[in-house]
Amino acid sequence: MKIAVTLLTALVAVEHLGIMILEMFFWNHPVGQKIFGMTPEVSAASATLAANQGLYNGFLAAGLIWAIVSDRFDLKMFFLACVVVAGIFGGVTAKTSILATQALPALIALGATILLLRSSRPTST
Repeated sequence: MKIAVTLLTALVAVEHLGIMILEMFFWNHPVGQKIFGMTPEVSAASATLAANQGLYNGFLAAGLIWAIVSDRFDLKMFFLACVVVAGIFGGVTAKTSILATQALPALIALGATILLLRSSRPTST
């Protein structure tokens, strides 16, 4: 189960690294425009905001990587919860598909982390 939690958390981290790269470096590029369904004019007008968003996604990925490397469940839960909240906010305010693409994977990883923690606690007698 611990390997599954690590893999799920890593998947969320890699996803956010990818989002960071798209938002910071490919937003105002034909690749980013196609992925996000934007015209060149829209991407040019919002490139600075997207780069800022990308930076925050990079921070989330860095926190998740830190949690994996340090093997700290408190960090995993904190950063996965941050991703869930960000995904819900993005799904409600920007695009509903964000709920499935960002919030759901993080929620699954968070749930698996909580289950692992509960199963590894010594039971009181």
